[in-house]
Amino acid sequence: MRPSRRVKAPKTADRFGAESPLGNILTDRRIKLLEQIDRHGSISQAAKAVPMSYKAAWDGIDAMNNLAPRPLVERTTGGRHGGGSSLTNYGRRLIACHRALELEYRGALDRLSSQFGEADGADVVEFRQLLKKISMKASARNQFAGPVVAIKEGPVDCEVTMRVDGDVTLTAIVTKESVESLGIAKGVEVLAFVKSSSIVLLDDSGVRISARNRFSGTISRIHDGPVNAEVSLEFAEGRRVLAAVITHDSLRAMGLKVGSRAMAAFKASSVFLVANE
Repeated sequence: MRPSRRVKAPKTADRFGAESPLGNILTDRRIKLLEQIDRHGSISQAAKAVPMSYKAAWDGIDAMNNLAPRPLVERTTGGRHGGGSSLTNYGRRLIACHRALELEYRGALDRLSSQFGEADGADVVEFRQLLKKISMKASARNQFAGPVVAIKEGPVDCEVTMRVDGDVTLTAIVTKESVESLGIAKGVEVLAFVKSSSIVLLDDSGVRISARNRFSGTISRIHDGPVNAEVSLEFAEGRRVLAAVITHDSLRAMGLKVGSRAMAAFKASSVFLVANE
């Protein structure tokens, strides 16, 4: 008689990360980046210390600043090195909270490991498949969080407006069925996703455009390539960032450069909403 095989417990993550079902909000890697920024006062030096690419560091900072109610990282000017980046007090408190939660998480893993070891083999497989489904990550470059401030109902669709920062709002068009199924109502926190390829960049000269969402700001970074370029636009007084992908030819034709004023526009139908439970 062949001896029965012992079912191994599913491998769980050994690091704590605060995530939404559709994208990483806060991971151990990003926490380390924040800690290194606080230590070095420089994003480039912090990226090397993690290690990660300079672009990945900036993308992570933009994502965290966009989703957080207050900025975690801010630019500084002057000083011995002519300026740099620094962590805000809010950012430091967030790190402390994350590290405290991490200790609780590791203790919970120890307790759960023994339970997984006693689970039936079929249950273990189903559980691992479920974890994969609920840990999906969004490909959308731009992510924002905020409360719903207005809903305008139509026969089929609804116009949902959320607050991104202060008086700055973002509007999405979703079906009435989606509004009901997601429980979207005034005051409910939602996540908004916009692909960088859905954003159109214009000069900031008062040009008229039919797109519902229009944000004026200053270009903070340009990641140029042989075909396309990713342009980051700071808006809401520099507290939020939108990334747009345009062709290299368009970048040259418009004369866009870091420090230039521009407008980012996209249709309300290009916004994907998720209820932030």
